[in-house]
Amino acid sequence: MSKDYLRVVMREKGRFRTFLRVALKRFLADERDRARAQKRGGGRKHLPFDTALAEQSFLKDQGAGAAPDRLFDRRWALTLLDEATRRLQREYIEAGKSAELEKLKPYVTADRGTIPYDRIAAQLQTSPGAARVAVHRLRRRFREVFRATIADTVSNPQEAEQEFRYVLEVLSYE
Repeated sequence: MSKDYLRVVMREKGRFRTFLRVALKRFLADERDRARAQKRGGGRKHLPFDTALAEQSFLKDQGAGAAPDRLFDRRWALTLLDEATRRLQREYIEAGKSAELEKLKPYVTADRGTIPYDRIAAQLQTSPGAARVAVHRLRRRFREVFRATIADTVSNPQEAEQEFRYVLEVLSYE
């Protein structure tokens, strides 16, 4: 009614009932389209953007003498690591294994020869073999989650492996 569609209704063009039916169908189709429409971002999960924390971290890192683009890449890689850690932690919490994760977490990035499986076994109240398997599974799952986290940041799956290698390279900078 607000668009004054009734001014185009003429007996010569057809029945008023037909006009109403077509108008109602168009209205319902428009409403259905509006209900299904996605907002900007297409339903993707957004990461929080804390500018104060980012600025504080940047200023702290700036003293290291590295180039700003290198600092940015390093911060980005560390953010991806943090997100992967949070995802893994949620998985362990949902599985009721948060205590196990806390005991195993220090060994996710440890060199293989430096992992004290006997001590881990004592903490977990299990055998050294079971401790070795638990550490292996955690490390493997962390790699999978980290890869998935990185894959979420690229536009197509083909770029994920290249981005993964780049992030590892950035993390190896001193």
